[in-house]
Order: sequence, then structure tokens, then C-alpha cells
Amino acid sequence: MNQFKDFNIKPEITSLVGDKINISRVLNREITVTNYTVRPSLYEKSENCLWLEFQLKGNKHVLFTSGTILIQQIEKVPKDSFPFNATIIKENEYYEFT
Repeated sequence: MNQFKDFNIKPEITSLVGDKINISRVLNREITVTNYTVRPSLYEKSENCLWLEFQLKGNKHVLFTSGTILIQQIEKVPKDSFPFNATIIKENEYYEFT
């Protein structure tokens, strides 16, 4: 009889890890971005939502935003460049990474 451990099947982690935090609590503070995903928004069906995993002062957090500029910017970061440090600022009516 086979044992499951003999199949050497590793779990595929697809969820983000961390406590949920509001974007206003991280504005103008340096964070370490560790992962992200873009999914359809649960609230605005015509928009996407950025699920951002990051560390702030050594603690893991996740935030959710439909910020178009943030989505455009993070999708341009090569996957092999994670993790990276960034600051989210509010510029006029939108958020952006600096």
C-alpha cells in the first residue's frame, strides 16, 4: 500500500498571508512588498482589486484596493524582483508606489 508522503506532493500556496489593514494606515510609510494578486472586485464588477501582501515593522499584512495606478505599477515589477521596499503615497486623487 502506498503512503501519501511517498508521492512527494508539495502544497501550492495561493493565498496571501497577514492581518488585513486599511491603506490609510500605511500611507507615507516604507513597507516591504512580498506578494500580490489582482482579482475581480467583489464590490465593483467592472473593476479589478489589488490584494497586496507586505510587511510593516516586521509584521505581515494584506490590504485590498481598486487603485488603478497601484495595479498598473505593480504589474510591471518582475516576479523575480520580490520582495522590494516601497512607500504608498496619495497623489491628488489616486495612490501610487514611490
